[in-house]
Amino acid sequence: MVTGGDTLIEANVAQGKFSASLNGHDVTSDFKPGKVQGSLVGHVDGLNPGKNTLEIKAGKGSAKLELVDYPITGPVFSGPHQKPFVCQTESAGLGVALDADCSVRTAVTYAYKSTTPPTPAGRGRGAAAVPGALPGGFKAYDPAAGQPADMAKITTSDGKSVDYIVRRERGTINRAIYEIAILHDPSQPAPDPWTPPAGWNGRLVYSFGGGCAAGYRQGGPSSAMSDEFLGKGYAVAASSLNVFGTTCDDVISSETMMMVKEHFIKEFGAPVHTIGTGGSGGAIQQYMMAQNYPGLLDGLMPQISFPDNAIFEDVIDCTLLQHAFDSTKTPWNDDQKALVSGFATFKTCSTGWGAGLAANQVVATACNSVIPKTLAFDPVANRNGARCDYFDNAVNVYGKDPKTGAARRPLDNVGVQYGLAAFNAGQINAEQFVELNEVIGGHDVDGELAPARDVADPAALKIAYQSGRVNTGGGSLSTVPIIDWRGYFDMAGNLHDRFRSMVTRARLMESNGSSANQVTLMFPPTGPAPLKLSDLVTQMNAWLDNIAQDTSHDSVQMKVARDKPTGLTDACWTQDGQKIEEPLSWNGKGHCNELYPAHADARIASGAPLTDEILKCQVRSFNASDYTHPLTPEQVARLKAVFPQGVCDYTKPGVAQQKVDGSWHRY
Repeated sequence: MVTGGDTLIEANVAQGKFSASLNGHDVTSDFKPGKVQGSLVGHVDGLNPGKNTLEIKAGKGSAKLELVDYPITGPVFSGPHQKPFVCQTESAGLGVALDADCSVRTAVTYAYKSTTPPTPAGRGRGAAAVPGALPGGFKAYDPAAGQPADMAKITTSDGKSVDYIVRRERGTINRAIYEIAILHDPSQPAPDPWTPPAGWNGRLVYSFGGGCAAGYRQGGPSSAMSDEFLGKGYAVAASSLNVFGTTCDDVISSETMMMVKEHFIKEFGAPVHTIGTGGSGGAIQQYMMAQNYPGLLDGLMPQISFPDNAIFEDVIDCTLLQHAFDSTKTPWNDDQKALVSGFATFKTCSTGWGAGLAANQVVATACNSVIPKTLAFDPVANRNGARCDYFDNAVNVYGKDPKTGAARRPLDNVGVQYGLAAFNAGQINAEQFVELNEVIGGHDVDGELAPARDVADPAALKIAYQSGRVNTGGGSLSTVPIIDWRGYFDMAGNLHDRFRSMVTRARLMESNGSSANQVTLMFPPTGPAPLKLSDLVTQMNAWLDNIAQDTSHDSVQMKVARDKPTGLTDACWTQDGQKIEEPLSWNGKGHCNELYPAHADARIASGAPLTDEILKCQVRSFNASDYTHPLTPEQVARLKAVFPQGVCDYTKPGVAQQKVDGSWHRY
């Protein structure tokens, strides 16, 4: 699969006369010697839409390669383009879109890093508040004006001393606004696959943005102008459809990243390593990409991570619990609410998940304000409008329910005994437990609260697992190095709970028998972070280099486990900056686990395992003797009415639960 009518081809050829043809036309002159002895690299263009045949002859040997070309506007494998789709090129400073696919002319500009210190930014803030603006410390560079007196010089990770001048490219690929930044002095030869920029260390960092919202719009990319990466010689790429706050669809994200990376390779040559970075929704994209589209990323640096988009379970549970606590006759204190939710504090539900994110996941009317009301779904005025929930945003994957016209949903809480662990521990009383489960309810087809519990569409359950929407540790996830980096925000009501890293680890163990490719680093909730992203990328690059240099015949999984750089191991930092190296676990011993205890969510607090991947549980018969505290006959009768099919049996796999069915799925 290639895009845009051209491709970069490497051929390892024997001695003798070499020739190449594309669809019967001679393209031999497109090939030049590559970096590896005996290789030829050709930038071949003129591909026809659809199937093409490249034939190479060298000496007595020959080979053919079928190339399928797709438009630079996409799609390739994500399925039909989402409609409507609102262009945002003007707000990004790229001018009016040239077509319905929101295309613009590619813009290349130069900037330099000034020796004048920029105004300090607080931890976690973005680099540039205005789309397209240069981040603090960078200034526009005009080659014709001579070298500025305040131009910084840097030494890259491979020891080269260069002027800190950045080539910045912005344009559109796959209807997304992309940005590529790379060190390049415009007084030097223009870069190409045979002559890469002198300052580039040969590595690419791809940045993924957070959030989670329905698409129908182009959005704006995270800036690729990252001083932490560029200052060490890394190239950086980003795009608007790799921001989950623009479109929470990991298939579109993977497709867009693939196309932007392909474009990068055709411009500068193949990177030695491609390393992912990004937090929250940006972390989900990295994990899902490694499972479902292996080969795009060589190393992952997820921050404040979630394992996958099945966080929609937490979303529905939080909204339902909040409604239930407000509806029950029996009173609840904050500690009891937290125990039922599983989180350290119920603020994680009420102000974390409840602060808009719940609507973005399940409510069909939760469209971004950029989407005109005439195009957006309205339950009364416009039922045929764009449905802005997570499932309808991914309708190419889930398909539509023929009865409702909405996307199929795997939402389910049938049999879930909310507050089970707290009741058995005597932390809530029997009446609280019974009434909570009586009133918990579910959602209607439009995502609004409803009295009946959620019942998953059987096809959606199967699709969610088979298509890889649940991270089961498949694809390349057992063989790709992972540095999972997070602050401890559990007590603040922040939805980025520490236990999420442990969930990913548990799934890696369950699927592969090892989680040795994941290192987790944790720092205090306040004060300066003990590490910078530049420190992490140095460690990741060293890890990948070690693996590449490991010439043993052992499996890749074994190499990844043993080839970590010295000192890269699970660790936490105390509030005063002391580093403690010890294994991090969900309920294990050790100073880190005591200092920063891991919590859970409502499903785990209802008996689900730490892997937290059961979308719909299998059930067993209700039995009052299962509880450690007594229930009255009247309460038993009420619970039997709540659970006529039975209660969750978490000793068994979930309904339709299975490993992901291969990788590189197409829709």
